[in-house]
Amino acid sequence: MQELRTTVRAFIAAPRAMWGLYLPYLIEGIAYFGVLTLLMKYLSENVALGDIRAGIVVSLFTGGITFAMFFLGEMGDRLGLRRVLLLAITLMAVGRIFITLAGYASGGSFGSPAFLLTALSLVIVAAGFGMLQPALFSGVKQFADPRSSAVAFGVIYGVNNLGAFIAGFLSPFVREASAKTFPPNGINGVFALYTGLTFLSVVVTALILTPRTVRAALARRPENSAQEIAARGGTKARVFSSQWFAEHPLRDGRFAFFVFILIPVQTLFAHTWLTLPLYINRAFVPWVSSRFEFFSNLSPLLVFLLAPLVAALTVRKDPLDMIQWGTLVMAVPAFLLVLGPSPWTLFAYIVFMTVGESMWQPRFYHFISEMAPPGRTGAYIGIGQFPWFLTKVLTGFYAGWFLKNYCPANGPQRTSQMWLIYACIAMISPIALLLVRRWLRTGSVGMTRRTPDTAGA
Repeated sequence: MQELRTTVRAFIAAPRAMWGLYLPYLIEGIAYFGVLTLLMKYLSENVALGDIRAGIVVSLFTGGITFAMFFLGEMGDRLGLRRVLLLAITLMAVGRIFITLAGYASGGSFGSPAFLLTALSLVIVAAGFGMLQPALFSGVKQFADPRSSAVAFGVIYGVNNLGAFIAGFLSPFVREASAKTFPPNGINGVFALYTGLTFLSVVVTALILTPRTVRAALARRPENSAQEIAARGGTKARVFSSQWFAEHPLRDGRFAFFVFILIPVQTLFAHTWLTLPLYINRAFVPWVSSRFEFFSNLSPLLVFLLAPLVAALTVRKDPLDMIQWGTLVMAVPAFLLVLGPSPWTLFAYIVFMTVGESMWQPRFYHFISEMAPPGRTGAYIGIGQFPWFLTKVLTGFYAGWFLKNYCPANGPQRTSQMWLIYACIAMISPIALLLVRRWLRTGSVGMTRRTPDTAGA
C-alpha cells in the first residue's frame, strides 16, 4: 500500500502537459474504437461487401495504421510533439468526414461510391493515427519522472480503453436515434458524432498542450529533455539506408523473436473488432445482440480501471515476467467461449482476458520506450508495432471466412469450434515465452529487473 500511495502521489503531481496527452487519447479512443466496432457490420451490410471482403478491408485498415507507424512513428522526434499531435488529430478529423458522407452514396462493390469514400477516409485516418500514438508515448516518456513512468504508461493505455467503453455505451442510442437521417440503420450518424468529437480533440489539444506547458513539463526532467532535443537536432538516417538498417532494433535476434512471438495472443485483440461484434450480434439472445457495441466494448472499461492499478502494484516486477504471465492469463479464458454463446461465459471471458491484457500490454509499451535511445522513442515504438501490423492483416484474412462458415447471419452456427481454434492459436505465445525465458534473459533485449529509481531513466 505504501508503494501504491507513493506512485499515485507522483502521478497526481505530474505536469499539466500530461493532460494534453491523456484527454486527446481519451477522445480518440471514443472515435477510433467506436468506428472500428461498427466497421465490419457497416462494410458487410451497408456497403454490401459481405463478411469475407469486409474482414479483409478492416484488416488492411488496422494493419495500415501499424504500417504507418513503422514509417511515421518518428515524426514526433523530428518535428516536435505538439506540432505532430495537432497535425495527426486534424488529419483524422478530416478523414472521418468522408466515411460519414459515404452513408448517402450507393454501395455494392469495391468500385462503388460508398466504398471509395470509405476507403479514402480509412487511408487518411490510418496516416494520422500512425503519427499520433508514437508521439503520445514519446510524450509520456519525456514528461513523466522515474517514480510515475510505469503508472503514466498504464494511465494513457487505460484512458484510450475508457474511450472505447464510452463509444460502446453511446453507440446504440445514437444509432437508433439517427436511423431515419442516416438510413438504413443509423451507423453513419454514429460516424458523424465521432467526426465532431475529433475536431473537438484538436481544440482541446491546442488549448492544453501549449508551448509554455510543454516547456514547463520538460523543465521537470532537464536531463531527459536535453537528450531528446539534442538527438532531434542530429542527423537522422534515411529510411532504407545502410545506417537505417544498421541501427534497426529488429537486427537483435532475441528482440525480434520476442515481439514476433506475441502475434498469436494478439489475435485476440483483433477478434475484438473483427469477430466479437458480429458474433454477439448474431449468436446471442435479443437483449444482448441488439446492444452488441456495448457488450463487445466492456473490456476497455475494465482495462481503464485495471491497467494503472496493476502498473502501480507491479512497478518492481520484471517486465518479462509480467508479459509472460499476462499473455497466459489473457489466452486461457478464450476456452470459455467454447462452451457456447452464453452471457455468463462471454462476461467471464471479457473479465479474465482483460486482467491478462492489463498485466502485460502497458509493460510492453513501457519496455519499448525504455529501450529507445534519446530522440528515437517514437521510431522505436513505431518499429515495435510491426508484428502488430502482421497480426491485424493475417487475422482479417481468415476472420471473415470463419464468421461466414461458423457464425453466419442466417443458417446453422458452430461458434464453439470457431473459438476452440482461436483459443489454441492464442496459447502459442505464452507457451513459447515460458519455454525460452532463459534465452531471452541472457540476450540484449534489456529485460533486467528494475526498481522505481531506474524505471524510465
